[in-house]
Amino acid sequence: MATPSAPDPASVFDPLRPKLARIAYRMLGSVADAEDVVQDAFLRWMATDRSAVRQPESFLRRTVTRLCLDHLKSARRRREVYPGEWLPEPVVESGEDETDDVTLPLMMALERLSPLERAAFILHDVFGVAFEEVATTIGRDPAATRQLAARARSHVRADRPRFDLPREKGIEIAEAFFTASRSGDMTALAGLLAADVSMHTDGGGKKPATMKPMLGLDEVMKFHTALAQFFARNGSRFLRFAVINGLPGFVTMEADDTLQTTALDIRDGKIFGIYVMRNPDKLKHVEHALN
Repeated sequence: MATPSAPDPASVFDPLRPKLARIAYRMLGSVADAEDVVQDAFLRWMATDRSAVRQPESFLRRTVTRLCLDHLKSARRRREVYPGEWLPEPVVESGEDETDDVTLPLMMALERLSPLERAAFILHDVFGVAFEEVATTIGRDPAATRQLAARARSHVRADRPRFDLPREKGIEIAEAFFTASRSGDMTALAGLLAADVSMHTDGGGKKPATMKPMLGLDEVMKFHTALAQFFARNGSRFLRFAVINGLPGFVTMEADDTLQTTALDIRDGKIFGIYVMRNPDKLKHVEHALN
């Protein structure tokens, strides 16, 4: 009797690819690096004795996480010399995307964690993986893994959403921010911002951007007052409103054909954080999605 042929490796891997990519992106903060890690995991899956793997999803999740941990060693060194403030690559989400509560501010908070803390938090708190599997993945015992996750949780608590913002309300505030900031209506703009608002921009040394965060209403308003004069001379072309890394925002084409995403962290009806991506290397996938 003929032996049944083993399933095609891609038929097992491909349905899991989106979830594996989400894990990798949240570990690395880079769409391109996450795609590379997932592809590397697929090549390893191809070379594995798959008949011995009882739970392919657990095996692949473990593979992706370990590849990310290896990648983070070199990524941290690169970010230490990064020109200006480093922000995660923006992901412009469609209404069909699977979502979680890992917003852009939380991803930035994850950057302050050790790689093992980040892995424990993302796998357990975000994706619901049991501590026993997380422990095996990161090479620690379950008790130590629980401590890593608890430590991570305490560090990022302030940056996790505390309430849901209806999408329509978020886009409404994003539209008001775009209109006020581009028209020079500083009174309207000030009314949208929290007293302790912060603004973060990432140009990657390739496009003009502030080198450090702007903190507080006075500093952010002073910057936008000066920026309004620039917008009066150089038009800002609106492309679309969108949800960007879990936050309401918009995509624009600025002067000299600079693609830009702006994401807004809105709490209690006020803009608490403004996150502007101008680094063209981090916007290639956004540009491709818009075309």
